[in-house]
Amino acid sequence: MNAEQHYLAGIKVLDLSQYLPGPFAGQILADLGAEVVKVEPPAGDPMRGFMFVDKDGISPFYKQVNAGKSIIRLDLKTATDRSVFERLVRKADVLLESFRPGVMERLGFSREHLADCNPRLIHCALSGFGQTGPHRLRGGHDLTYVALTGGLSATGTEAEPVITFPPLADHAGAQQAVITILGALVRRGVSGKGSFIDVSLFETALAWQSVGLTVAARLPSQIERGHGLLTGGAAYYHIYRTADDRFMAFAPIEAKFWSAFCEAVGRPDWIERQQEPLPQRSLIADLQELFGSRTFSEWSELADRVDCCLEPVLAHDEVQDHPQVLERGLVHIGADRAAEVRFPARIDGRLPSRRPPLAELRADQVLGSWEGAEL
Repeated sequence: MNAEQHYLAGIKVLDLSQYLPGPFAGQILADLGAEVVKVEPPAGDPMRGFMFVDKDGISPFYKQVNAGKSIIRLDLKTATDRSVFERLVRKADVLLESFRPGVMERLGFSREHLADCNPRLIHCALSGFGQTGPHRLRGGHDLTYVALTGGLSATGTEAEPVITFPPLADHAGAQQAVITILGALVRRGVSGKGSFIDVSLFETALAWQSVGLTVAARLPSQIERGHGLLTGGAAYYHIYRTADDRFMAFAPIEAKFWSAFCEAVGRPDWIERQQEPLPQRSLIADLQELFGSRTFSEWSELADRVDCCLEPVLAHDEVQDHPQVLERGLVHIGADRAAEVRFPARIDGRLPSRRPPLAELRADQVLGSWEGAEL
């Protein structure tokens, strides 16, 4: 990592989380310069075997989301390893975990005990539904969290909702955890006091629904799939099939972009039709016919030539060759065909460095480093 990105240099993070949300949050902290030590049970994070594995028996997805971290294994159900973990807690700045509510207490690490061990500790509990409420112990995954926010009901075709990809609540929840941890670190710099942070994946996705909730309270029909401006009812915010069965994303919401498109395709008579009431079924049908008359490459050429908020719907294996992606240099495809997307922010104009691979360490190696360093 470039020295300019070491905003969190010297910050020690214990990451007890598994699968995607917590580890992704830990990776962002590592990208910002923190030393992240991921603590896994003896059998390892179940993400190690997710979907498929490489020749080393480990899933590439696990290696991607844990790059830049050190991995140690502790059995927190044993007194010996709990003692080791407590010593690490005493030196840590941040503890990130994604257990269901009550698990940390059963392991002997209640909030009170953690605060006694380290009053400066920032403890972030990242869970599905939060630490309180009737769903606090209920299992879930991204799809079910988003379903309860109302967002899934507005996503898809008029006939049915569709699954969002990548998992929305998982990634948004990870970023919410990082934002709040950073705020807690700033406050600790002033007060010297740690914090307990309760972040819910469901509530993070819910926080993205203020527009939908407002529309539902005032004009409920405008948030229904296929009816609203952003939910498929507007001809000028839609996805259209091309002559060769590819797709183009079309979003000229502003009048200047819509007019530019209409002029470019020889239909200036459509300019005033942008104001037709929603849902614009007739205009959508006309545009479907127009887009179906040209190929994907023809529409892509027009998108490059005319500034009208028109872009091709790329497949994942096409993304890395897009000229904007190539120029910015964030995506790296390794010899093993594993993709790495670097930290998506340039600081002082510098391209973020590539992450080092995860490192498997012994707990005593980390203890020796942390206990030998000053707080």
